[in-house]
Amino acid sequence: MKILVINGSPKGDDSITLQTVLYIRQNYPGHSFSFLNAGSRIRNYEKDFSEPARMLQDADLLLFSYPVYTFLVPSQLHRFIELMKENRVDVAGKYASQITTSKHFYDVTAHRFIEDNCHDLGLHVIHGLSADMDDLLSKKGREEALAFMSFVEYCMTQGLYEPLPRLNTPPKRLPVHVPENAGQDAASTVAVQEKPGDVVIVADLLPEDAQLLHMIERFRAVFSRKTRLVNIREFPFTGGCLGCFNCAADGTCVYKDGFDQFLREQIQTGEAIVLAFSIKDHSMGSRFKMYDDRQFCNGHRTVTMGKAFGYLICGNLSEEENLRLVIGARAEAGGNFLAGTASDEQDPDREIDALAKCLEYAIRRRYVQPSNFFGVGGMKIFRDLIWQMQGLMKADHQFYKEHGQYDFPQKNRGRMLAMYAVGGMMRNKKLKKKIGGKMTEGMLMPYKKALKK
Repeated sequence: MKILVINGSPKGDDSITLQTVLYIRQNYPGHSFSFLNAGSRIRNYEKDFSEPARMLQDADLLLFSYPVYTFLVPSQLHRFIELMKENRVDVAGKYASQITTSKHFYDVTAHRFIEDNCHDLGLHVIHGLSADMDDLLSKKGREEALAFMSFVEYCMTQGLYEPLPRLNTPPKRLPVHVPENAGQDAASTVAVQEKPGDVVIVADLLPEDAQLLHMIERFRAVFSRKTRLVNIREFPFTGGCLGCFNCAADGTCVYKDGFDQFLREQIQTGEAIVLAFSIKDHSMGSRFKMYDDRQFCNGHRTVTMGKAFGYLICGNLSEEENLRLVIGARAEAGGNFLAGTASDEQDPDREIDALAKCLEYAIRRRYVQPSNFFGVGGMKIFRDLIWQMQGLMKADHQFYKEHGQYDFPQKNRGRMLAMYAVGGMMRNKKLKKKIGGKMTEGMLMPYKKALKK
């Protein structure tokens, strides 16, 4: 069959993920492999999409190959998918799958993003391969890569693919009412310039985004604190993150467009951050993805932990399961409190007002909830990664040391010894019978002491 490898890595032929594809090609000489460097040539394809269109229409299988960047795909691949839709490339009925490499930090949301967009294009989706960055270097990893390709072959010969999800309905775009006294606090009539605080609204605003602008205007009117609007559509990005690790040592980006300094001085200095966007291609859009990816100048450091976040979203958020997961996971992994998401799907005025109130409370009380699985699990992956790569990621390593993020379980030696003692007693039949139901009582003792205090 004809396999088109859509290489989404900005490194092009030097992509680590691509090496797994090349290994598969070596072992499957009967198939024809073509390669399209969507990530490294995205600027060219924005000007002329004729070559990609021809290659896409000629293939039997589209194989997306990319590293996972910030919960999703690199912004360059995100943009390529936008171009596929904008140019109305007909790939309906063809098969699609994907190969990624990462440390498994939210690879699931990246895979789901590709699957959702492939379904939009009418492609038959086969579940992809999520590999560790080093898997190809092991026998087990190489076997898994070949087993994946064998599975893809089987699915295509048998006509097996994932069922189409429920089709997206047109956005409802319910009206948003901006108070007449938009230059004042709607509740207290305090002039905007007299409001306290500094909350940053980061938005991707085009001139035609009137609905999103109205949502922002209402939020600014009813919110009890000063806000600053930063439109990333106006920032002169040179390009998306290259994954070059130039910033690993001191946080300085290889690009000279000044984004790293802009991020730290104009956005991260805010006491809270609100992100505003219109849903596009099951995400925040490729421009916001570029903004997210370029924040890798902060490495894996949770530099905004403790800050509250909020979202103003134009579109049918209830239908975007993966996007909702990304929003929640981003807050958890970053140590942020998610004050709320307001969309224009059901009751935008009420949701915007609720977000404003909750965000005010979080700022005033410095409220942050303890992490759930999304945050704890994600940070354990980063903790182990930075510990191993501390020689390269010096800034990350120093940050993790200073903030106590190296919380390895082997440090809790007292608890481990106590569990050995309890385990030894439980293996003794006489002691176990004597202890009986007192085990639960013993477990509760420290909690009862805490209540007395």
